[in-house]
Amino acid sequence: MSWFTWPLRWAWFAVWFLALVVRSNFTVIWDTLTPGQASRPLIGQYASRCRSDAELTLLAIAITLTPGTLTLGTRTEESGTRTLYVHGMYDGSPEGLAASVRRIEDKLFSATRRKGTA
Repeated sequence: MSWFTWPLRWAWFAVWFLALVVRSNFTVIWDTLTPGQASRPLIGQYASRCRSDAELTLLAIAITLTPGTLTLGTRTEESGTRTLYVHGMYDGSPEGLAASVRRIEDKLFSATRRKGTA
């Protein structure tokens, strides 16, 4: 990947993220309008691979804008690892929540980083 593809990668991320938001909205709406409750709320800790505060902020915003998830806070460990505390409603387990956050993080990195990887 090169800097020439950067606008296209951002456009692809925007399309992918919009689809994620729409799909998540339908999940929340369905859960609200139908009897019972399908959500299984939990709070998870996620050690991100973000290299800068800007990447961490973009990731936290993307998580918070996705219906059913919320970034509660961040912490930078002494080792430099940036940790996110995330509330999720539909992932069922901490591992599922971490996988969802990692998917968002991977897509974000492919849009923002020259090589597109962590």
